[in-house]
Amino acid sequence: MPHILITNDDGYQAPALPALARALRSLGDVAVFAPDHNWSAAGHTKTMHKPLRVTEDTLMDGVPLYITTGTPSDCVGLALLGILPEWPRLVVSGINQGPNMGHDVTYSGTLAAAMEATVYGIPAIAASQDLREGYAGDLEFAAAVVAALARRVLAEGLPPNCFLNVNFPALPREQVRGIQVTRLGRRVYRDVLIRREDPKGRPYYWIGGEPPAGDPLPGTDIGALAAGYISVTPLNLDMTDEAQLRVLAGWDLRLPDNL
Repeated sequence: MPHILITNDDGYQAPALPALARALRSLGDVAVFAPDHNWSAAGHTKTMHKPLRVTEDTLMDGVPLYITTGTPSDCVGLALLGILPEWPRLVVSGINQGPNMGHDVTYSGTLAAAMEATVYGIPAIAASQDLREGYAGDLEFAAAVVAALARRVLAEGLPPNCFLNVNFPALPREQVRGIQVTRLGRRVYRDVLIRREDPKGRPYYWIGGEPPAGDPLPGTDIGALAAGYISVTPLNLDMTDEAQLRVLAGWDLRLPDNL
C-alpha cells in the first residue's frame, strides 16, 4: 500500500483533514502533518530563523497526526527530512476553506505545501473549496473527488515539476456539472489599506477589502467554477516565460563599458 501524506494551511483542527483521511485510506496508508494554526496566504515559506516543534497525536481510527509550529511547506519538509518513517508516494494539501485560483497560487499556503512536495519529486494535489454566504462546502463530496483523482495520479504519475490544483464551486454536489481541465485565470484584487491608531496615537495598518473577483473566461479555473464545474489545473514549478526568453535573447545583453 502506498503512503499518502495529507497537509493543509487551515491548521490541524480543520474539518477537511478527517474527511480527506477517510477518503484516501482506501488507496494507502495515510498520515496527517498539519500546522498548529491557520497559515492562509503564507505563500511558499520555509522557516530558517527559529526552531520548529512537532507534537504527535492521532486523528481518527488511528491515523497518525503530526502537529508543527511551522508553515504548510515546513509540514512537508519536516515529514520528508526524517519525521515520517517512510516517504509518501503522494502529498495532498487541503481542502482549503476558500478557492485558490489565478494569481492566488502565489499567495496560497495550500499550494505551497504541494509545491514543496514537488520540489522533492513527489506528486502532489492541492484542493480548495469556493465558499459563499450560507454554504460551507460539501467536504465528503470534495474528498471523494480528490481521492478519485489521487488514484489516477498514483497509477499514472505526474511529470517532474508538475502538480495539480483542484477547485470546487460553491455548489451542492447535485448541482456540480462535472470536471474541467483548465489553465489559470486572472484574478482581480480589490485590496484597500485600513489605517488605525493605537492608544498612544501611533498608526497601524490592515490590508482589507472585498474578496477578489476574476475574469470567468472559458478554459480557465475561474471560468469553470463560474459555470458550475470543478477545475483541475496542472501547474509547473518552472516559471520560465519561453516567449520572453526568446525576446531577451535578441537584446544582445552585455556588461556596461564603464564597469
